[in-house]
Amino acid sequence: MTEPAYSKAHTHTNRLVQWTQHTLPGAAGGIIFTFIIALMGYGLASVPGLNYLGQLAWAILIAALYRQLFGYPEKLRVGIQFTAKKLLRLAIILYGLKLNIGIVFQQGLGLMMKDVISVVVAIGLTLLIAKWLKADMSLSLLLGIGTGVCGAAAIAAVSPILKAKEKDTALGAGLIAFLGTVVAIGYTLVQPLLPLTDTQYGAWAGVSLHEIAHVALAAAPAGEDALAISLLAKLGRVFLLVPLSIILMFWMKRSGRMQAQTKMEFPWFLLGFIATSILGSWEFTGQPIIPLPIKDMISQAASFILAMAMVGLGLNVHLKDIRRAWRPLLAMSITTVLLILLTYVMA
Repeated sequence: MTEPAYSKAHTHTNRLVQWTQHTLPGAAGGIIFTFIIALMGYGLASVPGLNYLGQLAWAILIAALYRQLFGYPEKLRVGIQFTAKKLLRLAIILYGLKLNIGIVFQQGLGLMMKDVISVVVAIGLTLLIAKWLKADMSLSLLLGIGTGVCGAAAIAAVSPILKAKEKDTALGAGLIAFLGTVVAIGYTLVQPLLPLTDTQYGAWAGVSLHEIAHVALAAAPAGEDALAISLLAKLGRVFLLVPLSIILMFWMKRSGRMQAQTKMEFPWFLLGFIATSILGSWEFTGQPIIPLPIKDMISQAASFILAMAMVGLGLNVHLKDIRRAWRPLLAMSITTVLLILLTYVMA
């Protein structure tokens, strides 16, 4: 081996060793951390009197409390973010097995129309109220998009397009996580009191709440049908991120604020959700091709993985965010309440 080749190989080896020593333990530790918190949530949800909120709600509440008391566990960030993003998508894909594809054809188009209304109303109202409150319009636009589409994921996706400041992106994600968590828990409390069927409640949660995780948190107590239809409704809003991003690119170019093409990541896990829903609905000679015991086992695994992902969401909740941006938060809060009422009427 020549000297330059040896030096290059040695450099790559050192980098691999450093990554193994520093990144891998943090990744493994972060995943284990979310597993333990999810397990604690499962335990609390099994206690009589505490089982009203459910495992997902307890997991996110424990994580939020940990953040307030001890701060964000930075050494575990890699693993926590892996759980909150990658494993969340895996859980969503697995949840597709619960969705009968017939429901898609029966209610899919109607849900998509409601999704369009939800996105347009959320963005428009947030900007109007923010202007009235004299709030920061850049942050308010991010919050409006997050409210209408898919929370922090939407904020992260459009921030490069809008050339948003990093602190606004981080703050927007934190505010969305805080408000969305509070509202989603509120949904679980009022669900038994509402004159809605399980699928109506699920559709309402799917077209009104911020994050996919928030939707799952709110819909899970109403049963599998509610959870499946809520995810279908929510994923329709996620799909709308693509045309919305194209519109924002066009607007930024027309206004002269965007010089180069911005690459967008397509949410491929949505296709996985649809594929598993087709697979789960497929029958051969009158029998499902996936036996019900196996579907139930996968369903339980998906629920626990989802609880682990909730931990990542809960750790983004910080009370300091409220004091630093109360006007945009107020604008988003008013919009959220109005959106909840509007979509409830449409349920």
